[in-house]
Amino acid sequence: MNHVLIVDDEANIRESLEEILREEGYGVASAPTAAEAKILIEDAPYDVVLLDIWLPDRDGLDVLQEIHQLPAETRPEVIMISGHGTIETAVKATKLGAYDFLEKPLSLDRTLIVLKNAVEARRLRSENLEFKRQFNVNSVLTGESVPLKALRQQIRLMAPTNGRVLIYGESGTGKELIARSIHAESLRRDRVFLELNCAAIPEAHIEAELFGVRHGASTGRTEQRGTLERADSGTLFLDEVGDMSLKTQAKVLSALDDQMFTPVGGTQPLRVDVRLIASTNKDLEEEIAKGNFREDLFYRLNVVPFSVPPLRERKEDIGPLVREFLNDFGRQYGRPRMEISNEALEVLHQYHWPGNVRELKNVIERVLILNPRALRIERKHLPPLTHKASVRTGDGFSSLQQARDAYERDYILKKIEEARNNVSRAAELLGLERSHLYRKMKALGISVRE
Repeated sequence: MNHVLIVDDEANIRESLEEILREEGYGVASAPTAAEAKILIEDAPYDVVLLDIWLPDRDGLDVLQEIHQLPAETRPEVIMISGHGTIETAVKATKLGAYDFLEKPLSLDRTLIVLKNAVEARRLRSENLEFKRQFNVNSVLTGESVPLKALRQQIRLMAPTNGRVLIYGESGTGKELIARSIHAESLRRDRVFLELNCAAIPEAHIEAELFGVRHGASTGRTEQRGTLERADSGTLFLDEVGDMSLKTQAKVLSALDDQMFTPVGGTQPLRVDVRLIASTNKDLEEEIAKGNFREDLFYRLNVVPFSVPPLRERKEDIGPLVREFLNDFGRQYGRPRMEISNEALEVLHQYHWPGNVRELKNVIERVLILNPRALRIERKHLPPLTHKASVRTGDGFSSLQQARDAYERDYILKKIEEARNNVSRAAELLGLERSHLYRKMKALGISVRE
């Protein structure tokens, strides 16, 4: 439940807002003075404070300044309300940290929309703070390969600037983590980081998601603040920007030129200060040649290009990544520290990893879940896809005999698994004498506890 504090000296406003917000599912408290509000804020955390500018004992803007000095972890979003508001007052309140400004008499619909958006902003701020507590660019970009070291160095150099970044890389290489690492190392690290996946949002909705909607729009959607507006003073990450329609690309281009845009159905342009990071798994220059991507937008996004290498080009990072995933999933599932055998690691090295780091992470999680009693990942624990791929591609085999041994070993392990570690039964399935199978197992380094 989200908690709201109403600070207003007019009893009828407090009572009506309390009743309405409780019906909407909020936890609500109220205070008629700044002094009482201060006590309530010190006693319990609130997500949002609805704060009147005219209070009997204090100026509401002074109270706003005090709230804004609270630690980020406990600081609520503040929505100012006033019956005597002016543009100058609204601008001053925003500069002092107010989330938004509402004029009396309050519009119920607008109040609920602004409140909902403020709660969402508070949630995102909390998530960003938690992410930063756990975040370290060196641990996220795990590995010591030459391409990864160069990528980390590039992040340290470019993150403190406001230059736009375009991240190239296949699906699953960690483009979002690169974007987050740039934000975490930037001068905007204490502001919001928002992501918009251009490939996941239907074309009919992406403009509304990006630029927002105002009353009077023909979309039939309720009024909302767009991602670009909510990312003001922070970082906006446009994931898979190559999937944007040409119409949306034109609007993004216009917004980039002067950091101004008009919401869908709106008449007044909004100005924002947003650092833009984009990513793509497509060859945008090829898309330009096909007429699918605007060349002028490409040059505005491609100020600082980052290229994330696929996992198959930095296989020396597989071991460190696997150990990090084992530690992470071990903590997540309450399991003791798990190791991986050299043989299992060799199989992982032989695989091509078309799904990159994401696929490796999924494989490790699957192995850990399906083998709750194992303290070490062995070759037999790895999923069949990995075995087949390593044998099929032939990567890493220096001779035909080595490839035969690998195939034979995988096949025997599969039959032993089918026989539930009963070697006699496995020998029957293989059409071998039990003693012959034992000799094979010894030669191939297979150890089974029956």
